[in-house]
Amino acid sequence: MLLDRIGTDLREAMRSRDRVAVAALRSALAAVANAEAQPSPDGQGAMGMTSTSEHVAGSAIGVGATEVERKRLSPDDVLAVLRREVEERRSAARELRSAGRADRADEADAEAEVLARYC
Repeated sequence: MLLDRIGTDLREAMRSRDRVAVAALRSALAAVANAEAQPSPDGQGAMGMTSTSEHVAGSAIGVGATEVERKRLSPDDVLAVLRREVEERRSAARELRSAGRADRADEADAEAEVLARYC
């Protein structure tokens, strides 16, 4: 699976101390994890609890109050997240170049190239 390959490549990048690849792959895995997250219904935890904490307004209390089952992304959904990450980096690189920050733009382009290998 694609996420397994990214995880393996991340470990290898960490071993070889490839700072750009590590940053790109970690953020890609985080983006996929964020895409899998489900919004919790207002005032309710995963078990439908509606009681709230007296210390934090509107927060649910109890065992499992913040646990929500994650969405399962299809391989196409994962690819869409990765493509979006690549485009965000390329866009950031263009903006950085126009702002005179060629060094940061090169870094963003390098991260985009790392992620483009998976698309």
